[in-house]
Amino acid sequence: MDPARGATVRPRLVRDRLTVGLYTPFAVWGWLLYSFNPSVPLLADELGITAAQAGLHGTAMALGGLVAAPLTPRAVRVLERRGAIGTAALLVAVGVVGLLLGPTLPWTLTGMFVTAVGGNVLIAATQVGIAQHAGRAASAAITEANGVGSSIGLVGPLAVGACVTLGWGWRPGVAVTVLLALVVAVVVARLPASRALPALRRRTTGTAAAPVAPRTADDAVAAPTTAAVSATGTPAPLAPASRHRLLRAAPLFLATIVAAVALENATTYWATDLVLARTDAGAGIATATTAGLVAGMSAMRFVVGPLSLRVQAAHLLAASFGIAVIGWAVLWTATDAGVALAGLVVAGFGYGAQYPLSIALLLAASPGRGDRAQAHATLAGALAIGVAPFLLGALSDAFGTHSAFLLVPVVAVAGGVVALLGGRAVRHDARR
Repeated sequence: MDPARGATVRPRLVRDRLTVGLYTPFAVWGWLLYSFNPSVPLLADELGITAAQAGLHGTAMALGGLVAAPLTPRAVRVLERRGAIGTAALLVAVGVVGLLLGPTLPWTLTGMFVTAVGGNVLIAATQVGIAQHAGRAASAAITEANGVGSSIGLVGPLAVGACVTLGWGWRPGVAVTVLLALVVAVVVARLPASRALPALRRRTTGTAAAPVAPRTADDAVAAPTTAAVSATGTPAPLAPASRHRLLRAAPLFLATIVAAVALENATTYWATDLVLARTDAGAGIATATTAGLVAGMSAMRFVVGPLSLRVQAAHLLAASFGIAVIGWAVLWTATDAGVALAGLVVAGFGYGAQYPLSIALLLAASPGRGDRAQAHATLAGALAIGVAPFLLGALSDAFGTHSAFLLVPVVAVAGGVVALLGGRAVRHDARR
């Protein structure tokens, strides 16, 4: 085939050992988010604190993200990407132990902060590695990686609900995160070396760093950090002048990341409380309904990943915000636990596509700046995590959980509009 026409060839995702191994850190973060977030109302009851105070765990997570944003590029430079991922996984394990054993709010907030620092470094360093390794199939690889995380996390609320029903409390379900983090540290350490995941340098006096393993056929494709977005929303090579113009799309996709993270975390934190307030479900059943949201997210990620190689990713992103509004409407009007579960599943269909597509589009719109763009995304996500759950909790204290959930469609509509603007910017640059 003519090399000059290679950019028009549909990209293909190859799931080799390195790709699959880099999916495993998402299992750690997925389990933590989807097992702990729906447990927040139960933790609030145990500690005798208000909903707004319980929402401070989202603020602690945000502060951890703020610290992780500038820390991640430095950690990758100093420890190499492999060392940064392994160290971050161990930090997650330490933080979760503190979260589970903390007897008062300051202790649990500190545990969440440490966990968030490790978790954000873990995911940020891994996502850029996946994007570099997958090249033009980055949108599919990143979406599928997040799908793996949410699929593993799907068991989290079910496990917590079962533990609560059995009288064990929520902690045993969340404690699984520690085991997963230790396993991931070992798995990543044993992955083969490549340009996306170099072997750790041996620190020997007077010698140069060990050479990186030769590039494979998968590594040879252009990485999205040196690429633009093609008509399907996947990376394609750019001329230098085009790279400069394309950076205008990056802030728009940062905004969709804020909307996506805000929606997901606000819903997973307080959906349990909404189901408890509007239906006759008990605490165990209400907590377990959050699994419907995660199930919808997981299913959509495995669908939208391959679809993003055929349809413009920005259009898929905008549509996902519309689906989220439909799911919210079903959940918000539900007075039966089954209907509420259905609403969460539909909302999950929308939520599932939002974050990974936003990340893939941001990286593709930031040629040559992968780790820096990911740091900006971590910072933006941290701000969303810090504000959204706390704001919804404060509104819940003031007006009730049902009224507070009106915040969700407002954020979703804003995210959809910005996604359309981002897609328009990408198409404009592609035409030029």
